[in-house]
Amino acid sequence: MAIASNEFKQVLIDGLKLEDISVEDINDSDALFGDEGLGLDSVDSIELVLIIEKEYGVKIQNPELYNEIFSSVENLLKYINENLK
Repeated sequence: MAIASNEFKQVLIDGLKLEDISVEDINDSDALFGDEGLGLDSVDSIELVLIIEKEYGVKIQNPELYNEIFSSVENLLKYINENLK
């Protein structure tokens, strides 16, 4: 069962305690890190990995893929959906 985009965005907001951001404020193509998009930092990245493991049981095994997987909300959700157990 695939995770819906809005459901995933709500998990991000709640898990990372993103204040003043609603599901509607997040575009699928938004970058997760840097000045564009959500503007997450390295501490958030650790939190995000833990949230994904806890909520969905998905582990990101290959560090070489991190940049691609975490490049956007859309790519991260795609990876999670492809690796759901």
